[in-house]
Formats: sequence, structure tokens, C-alpha cells
Amino acid sequence: MEVRKLVGEERYEAYLTAVYCFHMIVEDTDSEKEKCIADTVEDWGAFDDDGTLMCRIINNRYNFYLDGKTVIAGGIGGVATLPEYRSTGGVKAIFKELLKGAYANGEVISTLYPFKHEFYRKQGYEVLTPWNEYNLKPGHLSRYRFDGEVYRWKQGEPVTDFMTVYESFAPKFNLSHARSEKEMQERLKVDKLYIDRKFAYVMKREGKPVAYIIFTDIRHDPAAILQVNECAWTCRDGFYAILGFLARFEADYGSIEIRLPKGIDLLRIVESPAAYDIGKAPSQCFMIRVINAEKLLETIRKPADCDLTIKVADELIEENNAVFRVTKDSVTRVDADSADLELNERTLGQLAVGCLTFEEAMLRKDVAVNANEDMIRRLFVDKNIFVSEQF
Repeated sequence: MEVRKLVGEERYEAYLTAVYCFHMIVEDTDSEKEKCIADTVEDWGAFDDDGTLMCRIINNRYNFYLDGKTVIAGGIGGVATLPEYRSTGGVKAIFKELLKGAYANGEVISTLYPFKHEFYRKQGYEVLTPWNEYNLKPGHLSRYRFDGEVYRWKQGEPVTDFMTVYESFAPKFNLSHARSEKEMQERLKVDKLYIDRKFAYVMKREGKPVAYIIFTDIRHDPAAILQVNECAWTCRDGFYAILGFLARFEADYGSIEIRLPKGIDLLRIVESPAAYDIGKAPSQCFMIRVINAEKLLETIRKPADCDLTIKVADELIEENNAVFRVTKDSVTRVDADSADLELNERTLGQLAVGCLTFEEAMLRKDVAVNANEDMIRRLFVDKNIFVSEQF
């Protein structure tokens, strides 16, 4: 078996593998060939001894916020193996090389949307809650009104107002991406408006954008569904603007589906005549892996008096196997056999981004607290999370 990054027409072959494995319906695959060959995304493949591509993995590159700073992050996607080559170890072999490359290229964390949690745990990934999903009726928001300016964005218009709101919103939530204007345009893009039925609105107060919402109109019997793809706000008025705007659709939709960041619980905020009718479900559709434990510990916010040692065990990235002394202003490797906190890369990722509490960590079999419990509690605290990108 040979594992390598794909080039030229190999990228097109990988695309066809994904088309086959992901049940995609494409009328003209050849039209994608030139685009695939010219693509620059990091694309890995495993080949059998005859040179046949067995499977592929894409490693997208992002700048994710972590405690208000940005870190280089990988976004694993396009994982596809032809049926005749499944259970041959091809994907595992790719991950072995991909993770080494990710460390060398400066990635701090890697993330993915799993098809099976247990499969990716073997590669060092662990589950987190990227958002909570709510299902409610427009009437649940009847107490909210927005009397500011609302305008619908149209294809080709500037995305300046969206960027203003997003750049205020995103840094407050771990794992949101420091999105560029081009990426925002791609997020708003609609190929066929009245077939895709995807709409975007900006809300302003005194001429300043305070919120936006992107949603899809889903035809459904007995009543249509308003599915919020993304919303963001700059302040409390902006959050209320979104609720007030959604309240306008009582005659149009039977239900609203909306994702909100982990840490913003609608049920604790909303003033509704029947709040108990609002459904809430935490999503478990996202996983994280530590790529560089030292840089991760350097990045996260720490107490002013922080001073403790952490021992990390990582089966796949040798550089992470170390004892780190963590202080407010530095992270150094120390020569020691034990530490205040001992854990593996999977639990470290959860704790660092703030999706695992200390009490939850203590219930895991792969965590040992030997000393300095109070400092560990104050270092690894619950944090707000919102995954903004899809890959």
C-alpha cells in the first residue's frame, strides 16, 4: 500500500470515488475534471500494489477561534473508500501520514463531522457539542418585535454588513472560523434562488447592522419549515431582532428549526407563552483532535496564578507525548514521570475547547488527577462553542 498526497488527475479520480460512495447524483462528472485537477486543497489517497486508488481523505485548512485567538485547524472531509477496499486499513494508513503532516504544517487542532464516532476515536478524535438545535413555532416568539430596518440581501451585493456582524460575533465562540469576505460570499451563495429557496436578511438599528439571518424555506406537509442555516448578532438588540423577525412568519410556517451556540440556551432566555413546547436537542455531530498539545496549551486562556503540570499520552503523534509545565505566560516540557493531571489527546481536546467540565472529566477512565485540583478546575472551564463551517 502507498499513501501520498494526490496531484493532477488523481484528484479527479478521488472526486469520482466520493461521487460513488456518497450517493451523489451528478449528470456530467467530466465537467468537474478541470476544476478537480486545478484544486489546491490537501487531498490524500491510499493506493493498492497495482496503483489503484482505494480511498481518499481531504484536509481542509481553517483559522478557528480559541479563547479569542486564532489557531490553524484542519477540517477533515471527503473520507471515502471504495467498497472492494473497505476493512483493508487504507483510511487508517492515510491518517497516520496526514496527522504527521498536520503537525509539521503548524496545525493545532483537527476537526471533522463523523459518520461513526468509534471509528474516529481510534484516530484520536473525540466528540463535542458544536451547537444546540431548537424546534419551535413562530408563535412561541410572539412577544418579540423588531422595529428597526430589515433588508433582504440579493446575489452580487456587498457582504459588508454580514462581515461586520460576523466579526463581532465569531470570536466569542470557540471553533468559529475567522471567515474572509470570499468565504462569506460562498456561505450566502445561491445557484437557483426559487429552487434552493435560500434567503438572507440583515437587521439594522440606527443604520448599523446588529444581526443577520440565513434560512432555507422547506416545503413540507402539513406546514412549511423555516430552517435557519446561520444567524449572528452583535448585541442583545441584535439577538432580539432575530427573534422578532422570526415571529413575523406565524402565518407562513408550521415550525422553525434553528441552531444556537453551545452556551446560549434559548430555553433560559426566551419569553414565550408556552416555552415548554420548544424542543431542544444537543448535537453530537462534531469531533476534535489535538495536533499540537504544546501550542494548544499555550493558546488557551489561563488564570493569572496558573502553575501546574500536565502529562499527555498520544498513540499517533509522538511529539505530544510529554509532561508540560503550564503557567500564565509559558508552556515548557519538563522531565518527569508523573504530573498533576494525566490524560490522553482525546480528553485534552475536549477540556481545552471547553466542551467537557471537570466533573465530567473525572468520570472518564483515561483521566487521573494527582494534585493541584483547584487549579485544574480553574484552567479547564465550560466555554461557548459554535462551529460555523461545513466541510
